[in-house]
Amino acid sequence: MSQTEVQLIKSSSVVDGDIVGMSSSKLSGTLPAVSAANLTNIPAANLTGALPAISGANLTGLASGITMTDQWRVTSNFNSGPGVGTITANWEQNDTFSQDVTVGSSMTESSGIFTFPSTGLYLIRFCLNGKATNMQYTGIIIKGTTDNFSSVDENLANNYDSMGSGVDYFAAVVAESFFDVTNTSTHKVKFNINSQNTVAIEGNSGYQRTGVTFIRFGDT
Repeated sequence: MSQTEVQLIKSSSVVDGDIVGMSSSKLSGTLPAVSAANLTNIPAANLTGALPAISGANLTGLASGITMTDQWRVTSNFNSGPGVGTITANWEQNDTFSQDVTVGSSMTESSGIFTFPSTGLYLIRFCLNGKATNMQYTGIIIKGTTDNFSSVDENLANNYDSMGSGVDYFAAVVAESFFDVTNTSTHKVKFNINSQNTVAIEGNSGYQRTGVTFIRFGDT
């Protein structure tokens, strides 16, 4: 004769980890609140309804993208050369049609030295338009520093153009560079012109002619 033993289990002694394979039809009543920290590997198909607002501070591993753009220009004509000189005056932000063309925080400028609003990886593009009757060469230089131009004064990029002589010739020169700004107090830039003879630099307050563009495209 066989004997079947039935063991009664008190509900208070059941451990959550011991409950496996329970079908959904056996679940009824009000379930307790569940911490989101304990939910893992949920299929996307099971996520429905409106999601709550998510703080950007909790999102990791996402590319920052372009978070800042700014554009400056020289507002009037001036002569440069012969030799090397820094553009120290007549700078303004692009304000054509009173549009706000700046994304994020603006660059600041003092005596031709530009300070970045935040650390990050930047693209810098310098464009110059000049005129001369005897243009052997005219070049532009993007100068960078990591110590507020105390002793470090490096060429980030340069480019040159040359024309003939005897009549007025125009030249358009463009140089660009990446710059890793790890400290806004020490990492700065300025813009130089290097010409063999005197060149009339063309500026304008109504549109871009001689000027610079700054784009922050990533974190340092």
